[in-house]
Amino acid sequence: MSFIEFKNICKMYPGSDKNTVENFNLDIEEKEFIAFVGPSGCGKSTTLRMIAGFEEITGGELYIDGKKVNEVAPRDRGIAMVFQNYALYPHMTVEKNIGYGLKNMKMPADQIKKKVDWAIGILGLEEYRYRKPKNLSGGQRQRVALGRAIVKNQKVFLMDEPLSNLDAKLRVSMRTEISKLHRELGATTIYVTHDQVEAMTMADRIVIMKDGIIQQVGKPMELYDHPKNQFVAGFIGSPQMNFFDVTVSGNTVKFADGNTITLSEGMAKKLGGHQGEMVLGIRGEDIKMDAQNMDLHSDNRQYAVITDTEVMGNENNLYFNFGGTQAVARVSKYEISQIGDRIDFVFMPSKMHFFDKETGINYTEM
Repeated sequence: MSFIEFKNICKMYPGSDKNTVENFNLDIEEKEFIAFVGPSGCGKSTTLRMIAGFEEITGGELYIDGKKVNEVAPRDRGIAMVFQNYALYPHMTVEKNIGYGLKNMKMPADQIKKKVDWAIGILGLEEYRYRKPKNLSGGQRQRVALGRAIVKNQKVFLMDEPLSNLDAKLRVSMRTEISKLHRELGATTIYVTHDQVEAMTMADRIVIMKDGIIQQVGKPMELYDHPKNQFVAGFIGSPQMNFFDVTVSGNTVKFADGNTITLSEGMAKKLGGHQGEMVLGIRGEDIKMDAQNMDLHSDNRQYAVITDTEVMGNENNLYFNFGGTQAVARVSKYEISQIGDRIDFVFMPSKMHFFDKETGINYTEM
């Protein structure tokens, strides 16, 4: 049996005629790290709050460790939470903030000290033990909030955008700390974020949501390489996947600007006979400019003029107009081009995706 089980979970707020979360079905294994990701308003935080018991479940059943918890009070669900806002007590020191919840639980003082000392040690907060929140950095405050959660020794951790108030450098270091903490504690973690980079780098599996509906669940690279629809394909990856309006006729793909390419036998088979207007998707790193690929796929060789560049250090992003839209290729840092340069390129035949223009379904992943 799964450790956390969602069965047709729905949430509708009073006065609304539409579910904020609709038919949410998911099984989460014990000790798994799951990320809920999606744009603002997709229902990810609402789902987290239903798990915590802060939001009433309109329909469906929620099980934690085999027990139905729809009507169970938040304090009795065996859950610890970390929020976007640290919510630390400004008049208390680090150690008092971490131990305050245990004190409210009437835990003996010696046990509180033992747990607080452990949390301070594991989070690297020893030198800040007697500081108050106003004398801490954002990252230090977030570690205190994490400490307050982990001392409760719960089986489930819920994290609601805990890094969104931190600067970019701190977010990177805190991602590593949270991942390490998850492994050390062995708890089941559900992490809500709008940042797909956080989800990709931290989670065992990712749940992508849109308009209250699960779009796809899978391991990070599964979602990246095998998106089920155009929304998932565009949401995961930076820069996002290139999309082109095309018409497929037989083995010929015609772009909006009149350029054409020929489908490989394998890709034609993947399409399963689907023809007509579609959206072709391809990631920037799968647009190749090296001589070897030019020779291998010379029949589909195209050219364009660079309109912009981004030097990223380890790679370069080259922007150009093709197929009636702007596209971007991700190339090695050694492939140096300037604005106005002509580039020759090919789309890797096996890396193309074809989406239904109306539903967004990925025909190549059916």
